[in-house]
Amino acid sequence: MTDSIGVRPWMSDPATQAVMNALEAVGGAGCARYVGGCVRNTLLNRPVDDIDIATSLLPDETIKAIEAAGLRAIPTGIEHGTVTAISNSRPFEITTLRHDVETDGRHAVVAFTDDWAQDAARRDFRLNALYADAAGAIFDPTGEGVADAKAGRIVFVGDPATRIEEDYLRILRFFRFFAWYGRGEADAAALAACGAAKDMLARCSAERIAKELLKLLAADDPRPAVRLMAASGVLSVILPEAGDLSRFEGLVEVETEQLFTCDPDLRLAALVASDETALGAMADRLRLSNAQKGRLQAVAGDEPRIVSWMSPREARRAVYALGQNAFADRIKLAWAAADRSAVTPQWRGLLALAETWTPPPFPISGDEILSAGVPKGPLVGQVRREVETWWVDQDFLEDKFSAIERLKAVAQGLAY
Repeated sequence: MTDSIGVRPWMSDPATQAVMNALEAVGGAGCARYVGGCVRNTLLNRPVDDIDIATSLLPDETIKAIEAAGLRAIPTGIEHGTVTAISNSRPFEITTLRHDVETDGRHAVVAFTDDWAQDAARRDFRLNALYADAAGAIFDPTGEGVADAKAGRIVFVGDPATRIEEDYLRILRFFRFFAWYGRGEADAAALAACGAAKDMLARCSAERIAKELLKLLAADDPRPAVRLMAASGVLSVILPEAGDLSRFEGLVEVETEQLFTCDPDLRLAALVASDETALGAMADRLRLSNAQKGRLQAVAGDEPRIVSWMSPREARRAVYALGQNAFADRIKLAWAAADRSAVTPQWRGLLALAETWTPPPFPISGDEILSAGVPKGPLVGQVRREVETWWVDQDFLEDKFSAIERLKAVAQGLAY
């Protein structure tokens, strides 16, 4: 019996239908099939984000077919046979069936074919080498893709070492797919091949490595995959700053138990020691955005000390010093590293304060400092800092008059 996913809503959507009809109007019925993640995820009843299509049409034929239907065609990877169709403002990636002629671990020279089995043979894992026609009938050229998907097996198509030599980033893809779809023991042959070729990851771009790593860390529970990466030596190659995994594992546990949203950036920070320099160097090496780098560095350091028994007053001081987001991040990391069994309410209370308490603005302006007799120059900043320290110590006193009196006292006590 042929497996089928039926005709799902994403398949019957008019935007999808327009693309498939355009291709079949030129190449005939069956010239185009859905491929990869959309088929796999539908088979597993998981959400479908991207719709990829494989076709026996050549790239120029694909472009003509798409444009003839009044849709937009973008030659996003024409040398590899990839054209992106825009239908109802949505992208659909269409790739001509192909096989590799030459590879160097980063780039491939391909030749086009009309053989679906040849196309499947160059894909990474058997559960990704799945195709489905417009009616939902599944085509499984390796004969094991459907079974792998249902069993949670991540197995390379053919020889693992050969697949990895075609693209060394597939080492990280193996662990990423294991994090998202794997169950039970990892495939021994795949794991051995990844470990043997781990040093070749240095040939991959930092951006591609970071993208794969953060996708892996976005899985509901990436702990088994990260343990495998550490045991195989892959983790130390891509993330030499990583040390003890206990804080990372604790963070995933906290997120899971408390139903927090998975946070791949914070999980990445949890893998690395709380050292601002190390986190900054890692962010630069992985070509992370400035916002990501800033967030990672903001969670570093031991001051102010974050503990579950902080008083509300101490917590407010910490929020003022760090900002709401950095304080919340530090709470989660401290919670992850602590004995979590008995103090969950305290940690949750601190998080609630971080999310609901907005630090008030400092009530003294620069003009008011000058009016108190402080001359322009560095003394203005010094006086401001001293009054601000007093104001914070008073738990953000709302009495403007008292703040002005304190300003006068500080100004009078300075030797100009």
